[in-house]
Amino acid sequence: MIIRATSLKSFFIATLMLMPVLVSAQKFTATEISRFKQRAAAVTIIRDDYGVPHIYGKTDAAVVFGLMYTQCEDNFKGIERNYLYQLGRQSEADGESRLFEDVQLQLIADSAGAIADYNKSPLYFKKLMDAFADGLNYYLYKHPEVKPMVFTRFKPWYALMFTDGSVAATETGDINPKETQAFYSGETEKLGSVYKPRNIMRFEERETGSNGFAIAPAKSASGHAMLYINPHVPFYFRSEVGLKSDEGLQAYGAVTWGQFFIYQGFNAHCGWMHTSSYADVGDLYAEKVVKKDGKWFYEYDGELKPVITRALKLNIKQGDKTVARNITGYYTHHGPVIAARDGKWLALKHNNRSYNALLESWLITKANTFEQYKKAMDLLSNTSNNTVYADDHGNIAFWYGNFMPKRDAKLNWALPVDGTTPATEWKGLHPLNEIVHIYNPATGWIQNCNSTPFTASGTSSPDKSKYPLYMAPDNENYRGILAANLLKDAGKLSLDEMISKGYDHHLAFFDDVLPPLFAAYKNAPDTLKTQLAEPIALLQAWDRQSTANSVATTLGVEYGTAIMRILPAPKPGENTYQVKRVREMLPTLTGNKQLELFSQAVNSLQSRYSTWKTAWGDVNRYQRPADGITFDDKQPSLPVGATSSNFGQLPSFVSRTMGTQKRYGYSGNSFIAAIEFGPRVKAKTIVTGGASFNPASKHFTDQAQGYIDGKFKEVLFYMEDVLKHAEKTYHPGR
Repeated sequence: MIIRATSLKSFFIATLMLMPVLVSAQKFTATEISRFKQRAAAVTIIRDDYGVPHIYGKTDAAVVFGLMYTQCEDNFKGIERNYLYQLGRQSEADGESRLFEDVQLQLIADSAGAIADYNKSPLYFKKLMDAFADGLNYYLYKHPEVKPMVFTRFKPWYALMFTDGSVAATETGDINPKETQAFYSGETEKLGSVYKPRNIMRFEERETGSNGFAIAPAKSASGHAMLYINPHVPFYFRSEVGLKSDEGLQAYGAVTWGQFFIYQGFNAHCGWMHTSSYADVGDLYAEKVVKKDGKWFYEYDGELKPVITRALKLNIKQGDKTVARNITGYYTHHGPVIAARDGKWLALKHNNRSYNALLESWLITKANTFEQYKKAMDLLSNTSNNTVYADDHGNIAFWYGNFMPKRDAKLNWALPVDGTTPATEWKGLHPLNEIVHIYNPATGWIQNCNSTPFTASGTSSPDKSKYPLYMAPDNENYRGILAANLLKDAGKLSLDEMISKGYDHHLAFFDDVLPPLFAAYKNAPDTLKTQLAEPIALLQAWDRQSTANSVATTLGVEYGTAIMRILPAPKPGENTYQVKRVREMLPTLTGNKQLELFSQAVNSLQSRYSTWKTAWGDVNRYQRPADGITFDDKQPSLPVGATSSNFGQLPSFVSRTMGTQKRYGYSGNSFIAAIEFGPRVKAKTIVTGGASFNPASKHFTDQAQGYIDGKFKEVLFYMEDVLKHAEKTYHPGR
């Protein structure tokens, strides 16, 4: 193992300079203000009777301007938060605790590349980015009472730093920021020491995801293709909008705060649902390094190449001051060095930020045919998503991933590969028709729930033997099993019946977990049988459907949580092998251990709630605090029958105690949509709580009960329908 020459000084040069942390109102020029006002006059915003903004303009750029303005009206804080993350500037608002998240992001995405891409963009696309920035800045100009944490002016190139609307779009090679910190902060004298991060995530936050269904005309009651969109993300993560221009834009769906394209949604002819993909799109290269004459070199193809350096500029909030720090980032030709293990530096090869990624997202929003949609995807720049698709010509389709490097299939790309040899280099990209995909399957249905693509369409699923492991390394989760079973046995579905399938509350996890527990109980001593007789009987009679009035659901969740906590961590590349991991672990648990865990679950409920006979809805609640974070048992809340999707349920409501007795939801189902592509689009949606972030607004929680019950609202896609339900019509800034 190579030893560092010095600890801290070897890897960064820190400069401390104190300056006031004062965010003053940004002054805009008279020319800018005049341009803002001209743009605003060309945009009409109609808020419907659920508070959803419908934005109209003659040009696409006008609609983008209006979209960004309405996003600011609803949730400027969310927009700023997203860009603080994407630009690696969170520590300017939050202090030292976010420093090495920022270091990771600045290593991975250089703003100089985004600026260069903006400068060479074609005029039509540059207009969109200019309108994006102007919409944000006009809001700040019109609302001097808004005090940004950091950004007092947004720049057009910022859009090129945030090109994917996924909840976890940044590929880091599974390197935790703590590993990056251990490398760049000099916490150890030993170069390449292994940092073993403590898994601080609660189990509920693992193996959640999203669900997407596509139904062919042959399986649809109306004879038209249908699409179901069901992302699982932190609550209020996206906004619901309608967009219409005279340049061919007419789309509706969910927009991630701060972006100007529809991430999940539909237009007049086709729709798209993205689920998080576990295809391998980024790789770690183990670099063999040596220091000569005070400079670092790495070995490649029998030669020593100089390590590239770049100064990372960070400002860290400390009280009412900031500390400016420069950290030297290291790069090989593979990419940024973000950690070290076993005496070797780990460089990340990736495609986290690109002009084509933003362009692809925009072109998808405007695609009107299957061929146009595939042409947009031919840019091969979406690194984090699978796509479920349907259109008005009856096509349904599925792609597992999009950006897919060609690699040596004999290597295990889930682990760091040898960085010293050309044999591990990427060999171009797989074209769209080579990645795992399904077009118009004979079964008439497609499902993806972040699980294997090789069961995505029953007997019409892709043949696993035809694809390298790095293309689709994941296996089954319980949601995928349930979705496939529900759709293969379904008759011809109506739109409402498809929604009912998506809201099915069966907890497939317990189909595996409860039978061994019952067998253990059968062989238990009589004293223990007597003690557990009543709760075991409840579970034996349970249909494994979660409901708000079910005591068995509470027992099941408590016991299932205990099982999840002892589930071994996934091996590299097996992040979604949930079913395999559970089924491998269960035979290793003795009957005594299972009964011990169940007894503890019963006793824990008894201790916390004075009785274990507690209905799930009494403790599992929906509440939307005014400040978004302060949950309170004394304040009004609603009972929820759903659980975390970890237990195999399709809808997800991830809850936990928040310094409270009761559990409150914070993640899971968000914007959900069901679309039927007939001669006129018919669609229904629901969002968590409501469209407004203002606690005084009736739209703060007006969708909460429908969200809990799976009762969706009608989408107002066409202007004549919007006008019938118009609540407020205005131009931005007025």
